[in-house]
Amino acid sequence: MFDESVVFVTTQGAQIRTDGGRVVVWDVDGDDGELATFPIEKLDTINVFGGVNFSTPFVAEANDHGIVLNYFTQHGDYRGSFVPERNTIAEVRRAQYALGDEGELAIARAMIAAKIRNARTLLARKGVTGTEFLADLQARAREAGSADDLRGTEGEAAERYFSRLDETLTDGWTFESRSKRPPEDHVNSLLSLTYVMVKNEVLAALRQYNLDPFLGVLHADRHGRPSLALDLQEEFRPIFCDAFVTRLVNRGTIQHDQFTADNHLADDAFQTYLGKFDDYMQEQFTHPYFEYEVTRRKAIRQQAILLRKAITGELDEYHALEVSK
Repeated sequence: MFDESVVFVTTQGAQIRTDGGRVVVWDVDGDDGELATFPIEKLDTINVFGGVNFSTPFVAEANDHGIVLNYFTQHGDYRGSFVPERNTIAEVRRAQYALGDEGELAIARAMIAAKIRNARTLLARKGVTGTEFLADLQARAREAGSADDLRGTEGEAAERYFSRLDETLTDGWTFESRSKRPPEDHVNSLLSLTYVMVKNEVLAALRQYNLDPFLGVLHADRHGRPSLALDLQEEFRPIFCDAFVTRLVNRGTIQHDQFTADNHLADDAFQTYLGKFDDYMQEQFTHPYFEYEVTRRKAIRQQAILLRKAITGELDEYHALEVSK
């Protein structure tokens, strides 16, 4: 799968090579030979799932061209990245590390207020009424005096939003409450998977623009936790992730019999999911801040740029992605 800058490789046994200035995906274990080829100068991220590897010469080319390589398990769990040397600009990192409590809180307030606004927008699009409580909570988020206050407001908004999510689903699907590790039903499973997929997109965008994804503005520091990626993902959760899940089930793309006993998608269904997810991320919408059409994937990268500008002082404030209709 390929859009203007991101490639996903899911074919097990494939190897990614370089040949004459192009990136080639080769079927090493099978008989299919060349599976796909892309111009190397067009790429900035390659995501590989499961048993896919890179040739040593290609990794050197990726470093020279600034291509981030992300590694996932076959079912989409993030395992690590290769970050090119050019993606480690010290000045940006210094500004990020120097951001004080007030600076972090201002950015976090914008992210959470946008998340709450986007939750209300999604419910409205699905015909759910009586959501004025989210407008009140959005206002509270904008005025939060501390990170703990903001977390409390976000938690209350999430609980009340999820209590209405069932009303967005077609007959045959239900959602009672958010559950994870493990998800207790099929909708929660799809939500968890989609949050992971979008978090990975955010993680790649932050790395592409030289921000440290592990140093958050709201999520607490924890070894191995990409806190800034989780922070930035907040504004995308309702309007990208939850909207995608409701589309999958409401259009019948995913059925109950495509899940295993532990609520994970079966292998064939996961391949279907990846294809639909990539299509979804390439769909365009009018960006409310820039006022022109962009893909969802591009919008995530634009938010990473805006975040970097806010951190380095090029912008007076962070402009979160807030969709009002």
